[in-house]
Amino acid sequence: MKIASFNINGIKARQPGLLEWLKESDVDVALLQEIKSMDETFPREAIEDLGYNIETHGQKSFNGVAILSKFPIEDVVRGLPGDESDEQARWIEATINTVRICCLYLPNGNPVPGPKFDYKLAWMARLHSHAQALLESEESVVMAGDYNIIPQPEDAHQPEDWEGDALYCPESLSAFRKVLNLGYTDALRALNPAPLTYTFWDFQAGAWNRNNGIRIDHFLLSPQAADKLKTCDIDRHMRGREKPSDHVPIWIELEV
Repeated sequence: MKIASFNINGIKARQPGLLEWLKESDVDVALLQEIKSMDETFPREAIEDLGYNIETHGQKSFNGVAILSKFPIEDVVRGLPGDESDEQARWIEATINTVRICCLYLPNGNPVPGPKFDYKLAWMARLHSHAQALLESEESVVMAGDYNIIPQPEDAHQPEDWEGDALYCPESLSAFRKVLNLGYTDALRALNPAPLTYTFWDFQAGAWNRNNGIRIDHFLLSPQAADKLKTCDIDRHMRGREKPSDHVPIWIELEV
């Protein structure tokens, strides 16, 4: 089963490119972030015509996550547990082909310090709690999406530029490591220790042409899912296409 994660930075602006990528990549499951669309305005028909079932957790103009799957989507949960007052659409999970798949868009958190950074850390504390609960199910669990975390210096072309940023500050990295230390595997790093494996290039200052990128889109796998991991790669070429997102897809293949 091929599962991909893609922050598309607006479904309406990127729909032609998304459809082209879905056709050529032939992914079984696509997890989308920043759809920036309400559930009722999500452009379902063209995607359904490609054979995908769709579940969304949308929000007008901001955030929003979606699951596209060629398999049935079961037991859908919208919203990260732990704070019923949280109105930001950043989490959706479901069971697909015996795998519990979670699609997430973790808060950016800038500026630091400030309420947005406090929200990021509180969200990550909830993520830790839920990730622990998911492990206790002893299912194959996949948590994928835009984490807005640069885990290591080799995950940035110029790590010094990110000092003090919410994506790279010690509190954020510590919270991310706590999730990993529960027993999750960073799929890309498990199979590809090489640097320069980025998933995001800013639209500003010619970042793409200079390969000034960062790796902030991740697949974290429970031990049961990690045992089934065959491949993890990045569709880097998507950043060079017409009207690209500033992110590119990252994907895994599981033996299920």
